[in-house]
Amino acid sequence: MNEAALVSKVWNYAHVLRDEGVSYGDYVGQISFLLFLKMDEERTTYLNEPSAIPAEYQWDALRGKSGEALDVHYKAALAALSKRTDFVGALFLKAESKINDPARLQRLVSLIDGETWMGIDVDVKGTIYEGLLERNAGEVRSGAGQYFTPRALIQAMVEVVDPEPDQTICDPACGTGGFLLAAYEHMKKKPAAQDRKVSGRLREETFQGYDIVADVVRLCAMNLYLHGIGGAASPVEARDALLSDSGGRYDLVLTNPPFGKRQSFRIVNEEGGIETERQEYVREDFTVITSNKQLNFLQHVMTILKPGGTAAVVLPDNVLFEGGAGETLRRRLLRDFNLHTLLRLPTGIFYSQGVKANVLFFEKVAGGEHIATKDLWVYDFRTNQNFTLRERPLRRADLDDFVACYQSALGPHMRKATERFRKFSYDELAARDKLNLDIFWLKDDGHIDPDSLPPPDVVAAEIVENLELALEKFRKVAAELEQAG
Repeated sequence: MNEAALVSKVWNYAHVLRDEGVSYGDYVGQISFLLFLKMDEERTTYLNEPSAIPAEYQWDALRGKSGEALDVHYKAALAALSKRTDFVGALFLKAESKINDPARLQRLVSLIDGETWMGIDVDVKGTIYEGLLERNAGEVRSGAGQYFTPRALIQAMVEVVDPEPDQTICDPACGTGGFLLAAYEHMKKKPAAQDRKVSGRLREETFQGYDIVADVVRLCAMNLYLHGIGGAASPVEARDALLSDSGGRYDLVLTNPPFGKRQSFRIVNEEGGIETERQEYVREDFTVITSNKQLNFLQHVMTILKPGGTAAVVLPDNVLFEGGAGETLRRRLLRDFNLHTLLRLPTGIFYSQGVKANVLFFEKVAGGEHIATKDLWVYDFRTNQNFTLRERPLRRADLDDFVACYQSALGPHMRKATERFRKFSYDELAARDKLNLDIFWLKDDGHIDPDSLPPPDVVAAEIVENLELALEKFRKVAAELEQAG
């Protein structure tokens, strides 16, 4: 059974729950509990890996029950496992059964028990969960889409930063764990990882992830566990990484923070009306106070990097050109960090349609009197590139030229310019208005693929967002003029 057939089979199990009133979003969670317990049993049977699940709650206990007894036992198992404070607790974070018909539960157990899930390469176990979330995103056009970074992009990013087994890695917006898993697969093939002690540290002490959505943290924990990652404590936590500096410092940060420019919440005023307030993170380690969560994630990454550490961060275009807080932060980035490479990404590769994003590669440099960034190399992978999620998805081979340019045989100081790869000195960057890093030079041939255009409702939403941002700027100018008057 290949990946596509596997995901399709699991998705078709949704028909069993459809009449139960279980939404597609909830279905992802419900099916993940059962799939995980079955794969955990197979992992123990076929790989001789010990199970972290107490014996009374393992798959064999479900298999041996039916009807009301199965329903009672399953609900009790989820309740008990969700209350644990160890790695198992993360695997079943806030877990509860929403399958109220014992017959349907028994049918699902029977269907899942009839397959050997470990028959597929262990390296793609996460495909099951990511495939379910992808299907859910496609069905509802919202919700899970923000959790995905194209696997081809993840692989290329990990390949160029080339992590070693003795390094520590963090993803402060980890989603289902794509970056952490790709880094692990890369690191475990290194010669040093063949040492038993190094291999043990790699699995148990190397990775740290955070995500604000409990359901996603649970899926990420399951994903990591099934790949053999983690010790007594969970390598992934449910928390808002931006709230505070936890004190952890890492050799490498790989992340794609959630899309969206503003962080806000609604409150009810004394008159009963609804007001929207911007959420701003006030932290001593932050250079600027802003409601732009992309800038806040960038500041957080700056903090958690060890001196000499490397970051590869996916960020939208506004981070490159936004004035005010954006300009201030870019100046600090170039001053205190070596921002050596910028990859301009094409549209059509993310589930959030129309997103224009980039990957920023930078190193934390020990403080000094000199500007840390000497040269910025920009790779334009956007101009005249057309991708869609289905008809022409991004493949790893599409990034071969970027990887080759990044990893020039004689090192970054010996890189050579190409049609899509150019170097800009710090003086050239500093001379640009507001230190605008939205740099391009290739001529667009004007070809537009109709199939690559976002749906009308997405285009409308983007227009509304841009209008709201424009109004916000006008109000700010009006307020400043009024104060000046």
